[in-house]
Amino acid sequence: MVLKIFFPQCCNTADSGLLVGRWIPGHNSAVVLAVIHYPFIPGQVKKYLSELQSQTQVDLTILGSWSMPKEGQEGMDSFLKDLSTIFPQKCWLQLSREIGKRGFTCQVVQNNGKLLQEQKNGDDKIILVHYDQRKVMLSQLHPVQDVGQKSDVEPSELRLVFLTVAQSQPLFFLDKYDDGPLKLTHWQSEGREASIIAELLKQVSVPVCIFLTWLLSLWHWLCSFRILHLRPVLFISSKLSTCVQSGYRAVHFKTVFSPKKAATHMGFMRKANIFVSFLVDIALGLLLISWLYRENRISKLADTLVPVADRVAKELQELLEWLMGAPAGLKINRALDQVLGRFFLYHIHLWISYIHLMSPFIERILWYVGLSACLGLTFALSILSDIVALLTFHIYCFYVYGARLYCLKIYGLSSLWRLFRGKKWNVLRQRVDSCSYDLDQLFIGTLLFTILLFLFPTTALYYLVFTLLRLVVVLFQGVIHLSVDFINSFPLFAIGLRICRSYRLAGEPYFLSVNFSKLRFIHRLKAE
Repeated sequence: MVLKIFFPQCCNTADSGLLVGRWIPGHNSAVVLAVIHYPFIPGQVKKYLSELQSQTQVDLTILGSWSMPKEGQEGMDSFLKDLSTIFPQKCWLQLSREIGKRGFTCQVVQNNGKLLQEQKNGDDKIILVHYDQRKVMLSQLHPVQDVGQKSDVEPSELRLVFLTVAQSQPLFFLDKYDDGPLKLTHWQSEGREASIIAELLKQVSVPVCIFLTWLLSLWHWLCSFRILHLRPVLFISSKLSTCVQSGYRAVHFKTVFSPKKAATHMGFMRKANIFVSFLVDIALGLLLISWLYRENRISKLADTLVPVADRVAKELQELLEWLMGAPAGLKINRALDQVLGRFFLYHIHLWISYIHLMSPFIERILWYVGLSACLGLTFALSILSDIVALLTFHIYCFYVYGARLYCLKIYGLSSLWRLFRGKKWNVLRQRVDSCSYDLDQLFIGTLLFTILLFLFPTTALYYLVFTLLRLVVVLFQGVIHLSVDFINSFPLFAIGLRICRSYRLAGEPYFLSVNFSKLRFIHRLKAE
């Protein structure tokens, strides 16, 4: 018989007493959870264990005795051995250790009085497994599931050990500062870690979560208005980065402040990462506010914005005048060039008038926009992206006009090219079919193809220039959106755990039994 005893490292130097733990059902193993110090009253020990069993729903019992005698406790071993009659078990563990030595002495007394000792050459073996109780409790290696939830897969021995330690959490609430009749040694016996802060946060989090859940329900009720689901409103909200970020944060708040407990460790890590990223976002936003509203930076920014817009408009005007001449020595159609150039110059004139009309209100607008950073740096960056989109709206219009003309030219040239080859596009079958054209159709098609072909370089040049301008704006907005996504999805909590407590990110361990005789036989066959 092989008996496994899982013994916590925190109890290696505990005073003599009783071993509290559980026999693993279906396995010849025992897990030790704590040591009850001598002196104690057996009746109080039984009462304490019955209270723990009702709280934890775990069959906790006295596994045996732990002896580490000090001066004046020479007869402690025999006294603790006699307690097996008060706490009857099928096997009574007797663990002992001498002060100043690292070795353990382990004996198992069965209910028939037979002594089971660890032997090197025999069938009876005792395996003592040391485990770090603190890391097991904080590692989330045990499955998080409801009390009534049952799994179809039979749990392994290690999973049952981890689950026993996790469900015995009320046992670890008794520390050295409690004035009770019993004194225990376990991973929190020196004082519970951050117990006051943790309890205060638990008490405060409940009303805060209820209030925030009510605010989220109010927000969803406002968003359910029919007028907000019209196509123009949906189109505009999908293009505004602020609306997209608001919806993104609403989903995050619904996940974090949900009253339901995370069903898995992955769900808990997702909630924690979202919550920490939200706190970091708020902190960065407050830092931005403190920087903006110092030394009158808002006024300086407003005074700089209008000259910059005028400078951009002037550069665009010079670019259009260059295109209306002979750009890079290219010979383009002068009539179409003049029409397109004057059309775009008129748009720039409208844009400059719009900027100067809004210039008295820009400082006030920036002042209120800066306050949005209290909702987080991501909101401030989203509003910045929308402001850039509004300030470069004329460039977007130029790009759309140029792209539309370019696509019309390409579509017309491709259709007329099929006419030259005696082909046409079959709309019903979505394919190119043969077709016979008369002389008038071929003549008109040739004239139109020639006109479009010679006008194509002018249109392509304007399209290329405005596409490059639009690409610069899109790249700048892309950097802003990338920063927002980085703040929203950066797993800061997981990285902090990886640096400080890497064992909390560990996967489930398992033992792999290997038959070395079969491995040697397979290796011999491969060699032959």
